[in-house]
Amino acid sequence: MNNDRETTTPSPVPATNDWGAPGHVRTLVLMAATVGGVYLCYRLALPFLGALAWALALAVVFTPFQRWVESIVRSPNWAAVVSVFIIGVVVIGLVWLVGQRLVVEAANGAAAITETIDSGEWKQTLDAHPRLVPLADWMVRQDLPEAVKTAATWLTTNGAALVKGSVLQAIELLVTFYLLFFFLRDRRSALRLLRSLSPMSPVQMDRLFGRVDDTIYATIYGTLAVSAVQGLLGGLMFWWLGLPAPLLWGVVMGLLAVVPVLGAFVVWVPAALYLAMNGSWGKALLLALWGCAVVGTIDNLLYPMFVGKRLKLHTVLTFISAVGGLIVFGPAGLIFGPVVLTVTIELLDIWRCRPTVTEPASADLAALSRFESEGGPEGPVAR
Repeated sequence: MNNDRETTTPSPVPATNDWGAPGHVRTLVLMAATVGGVYLCYRLALPFLGALAWALALAVVFTPFQRWVESIVRSPNWAAVVSVFIIGVVVIGLVWLVGQRLVVEAANGAAAITETIDSGEWKQTLDAHPRLVPLADWMVRQDLPEAVKTAATWLTTNGAALVKGSVLQAIELLVTFYLLFFFLRDRRSALRLLRSLSPMSPVQMDRLFGRVDDTIYATIYGTLAVSAVQGLLGGLMFWWLGLPAPLLWGVVMGLLAVVPVLGAFVVWVPAALYLAMNGSWGKALLLALWGCAVVGTIDNLLYPMFVGKRLKLHTVLTFISAVGGLIVFGPAGLIFGPVVLTVTIELLDIWRCRPTVTEPASADLAALSRFESEGGPEGPVAR
C-alpha cells in the first residue's frame, strides 16, 4: 500500500558552480590563487622596491608642482614629461655637485688622518692630558689608529666610485624617474583603481590614502629636510672654525640626524673635545654652544612647521620604523618603514571602529537612504 511506503526526504545537494565543485572549494581555490599571485607580484617588484619608494615619495612631494604644470601644459603626457625633466635636473644636479665636492673632501680628510696617525701627533695630544693617558694606551693596544688609517686609505681609493655609483645604481635611478612619470600622469586613475579593488568603503580608503600621503610628506620634510638643515648648519660651523672637511662632516651629521636616537652631536661633540685638547678653548666653546643651541634644537622649530599635525607617532615607533626600515629595505626603508607602520595602524583603527551587523555605519545608512529614495536599482520611482 502506498501508505505503508516509507517516505524519504532527499538529501540536500551541495551547491555547485560552473566548475562542478562546491562553492566553498571554489572560494578556497580563488583565495589561494590570489595570495599566490600577490606573492609572485611582490617577488617581481622586489628588485625595484628602492625605485618604487623614491618614485612614490617624489610623486607625493611634487604633486602640487605637477598640478601647476598641468594648468599650463594641457596634455597630461607632456605635463608629466616636463615635471620629471625639471625634477631630474634639480635632484641629479644637486647630488652631482655635492658628490664631486664630497669626494675631494673625503680624500683630503683621509690623507690628513693618515698623516696625523703616522706622525704620532694624536698620541702627543692625549699624553698632554694625564687623565687621557689610559685612553691613549687602550687605543694603542686595540690597534685603533691602524684601523682608522686603513679605513681612511680605503675611503681615498674607493670614495669616487661610491659617489659616482655603479651601473646598477644608474639603472635604478632611471627606473625611479620612469615610474615617477606614470605616478604623476596616472595618479588619479590609479587611486580610482585602488578604491574599486579595495573591500573598504570610499571613506575608509580616503583615510588610508591620507595617512600614506601624510607619512611620506612628514618623512621627506619632517625627517630628511630637517636633517639636511642640521647637517648644513653643522658643516657651516666646521668651515667657519677652520676644521677639516666641513662638507664631509656636514653630510655625516645630516645622515646621523635621520636616526632618532643618534644625531649630529655624535660628530660635533668629539670635534669640540678635539679643539679643547689642542688649547682652542674659544673655538671649542663656540662649537659646543652652536651645537646645543642651534643644531640640536632647530628640529624642534622646523619639524612642527613642516609637518604640523600630519603625523602623530610615538618616538619609539618612529625609531622602529626608521631603523627597522633601513635594515629590512635598505635606503628605501626610510620611506617604506614609516609607511608600513602607519598603514598598519590605520588598518587596525579601521578594524576597531568597524560597524557591527546591527549597527551599520552612518555612511552606509546615508547610502542606503539615498538608494531607496531613488527607487532601488531601477532608478527614481515613477510618480
